Amino acid sequence: MSRVGKLPIKLAPGVEVKIEGNVIRIKGPKGELEREIPSEISVEREGDMLKVVRKSDEPKYRALHGLTRTLINNMVEGVTQGFEKSLELTGVGYRAAKQGNKLVLTVGYSHPVEIIPEKGLEIEVPAPNKIVVKGIDREKVGTLAATIRAIREPEPYKGKGIKYEGEVIRRKVGKTGVKGGKK
Repeated sequence: MSRVGKLPIKLAPGVEVKIEGNVIRIKGPKGELEREIPSEISVEREGDMLKVVRKSDEPKYRALHGLTRTLINNMVEGVTQGFEKSLELTGVGYRAAKQGNKLVLTVGYSHPVEIIPEKGLEIEVPAPNKIVVKGIDREKVGTLAATIRAIREPEPYKGKGIKYEGEVIRRKVGKTGVKGGKK
């Protein structure tokens, strides 16, 4: 049996759960999330706990068991606390600014790059070299952060680019010149 799938999901006070067939809706203080779960997996409510149960012991369903439990737990955590991902800009002249609801990045291209977050996501710029992506859906927060990072990924020679906060960039040694010129 899946070790992750066996763990019960504790519901915080103020969290409402509706299970309608394959669809689970979770509503909390920060918002509401909905997800369709596989038909081979069922969710049962026992007081202030949710339990994920699989109907078959086949390897495919054992894998879905732990995944489904983690996805539902992320939904509960998202509607109660929310998620955030921080990014840092490194490089001379690299900066971020917020204009209205869109993010404007100046990262060495001939033009500024604009990003408009989708509904339910929020972008903050506490400093010109720092970006914080916030939201209740962990998947969407991570996807937007990865999209921003992909605009100018950190390069290994000078370390310039957009990286996650705390990410370590393995540096490479640059070219060494040949003394005496051509032979």
